[in-house]
Amino acid sequence: MARFAIFGTDTSRRIAEADSVAVIGLGRFGSSLALELMAGGTEVLGIDVDEDLVQALNGQLTQVVRADSTKEEALRQLAIDEFDRVVVAIGDDISASILTCSVLLSLKIPVIWAKVGDDRHGLILEQLGVNHVIYPEKDMGRKVAHLVRGAAQDYVEIERGYVIVKASPPARLCGIPLGTTGLRKEFGVTVAAYKHPGAEWTNADADTVLSPDDTILIVGPTRKAEGFAQLR
Repeated sequence: MARFAIFGTDTSRRIAEADSVAVIGLGRFGSSLALELMAGGTEVLGIDVDEDLVQALNGQLTQVVRADSTKEEALRQLAIDEFDRVVVAIGDDISASILTCSVLLSLKIPVIWAKVGDDRHGLILEQLGVNHVIYPEKDMGRKVAHLVRGAAQDYVEIERGYVIVKASPPARLCGIPLGTTGLRKEFGVTVAAYKHPGAEWTNADADTVLSPDDTILIVGPTRKAEGFAQLR
């Protein structure tokens, strides 16, 4: 495995100097994340121990290599210690995930994101000192539950208890300036942006006048935002 790591050392250093992220673990979650980062203009070093996964992404990421991320020497050869951001997207191998995060922490990586499968896994990484622990299945389940329960078209949780909700405007907001509706005082939420059909998103202000065909972004406490989204 060291042969693969050594081959990419110079390229890895060049990537680390740019707007870049290293993604360790190129399964379904990791590969999707890496490709999305690339699409947004961020350079990506992809690492996985599975050669089939590495070959599948060859040419789609800035650099993709096969290496054992639980070995400090392998990561040093890939210049991981020169990256500011690393995502550990290792799937079901909890041991490999923990060992990898431990190595990254010993290398003093400034920001580490790590995917976990359950609370126990997450707790261990949090106790180790991982900056951001991601619970994809739990977070998605919570999001879908909110969407199923209400009239929201989409739902983004900023943190527990505070959200952005995408919805249609209730009739009482349409045809009059938002500043005259008493929205924030009565419902405890804010309309942050709106979108006319076929147009771009625009920041809302007190003079904004909505129509029934518009789409709006509601910002506020979870229950208040969801309750407001259900108004007609």
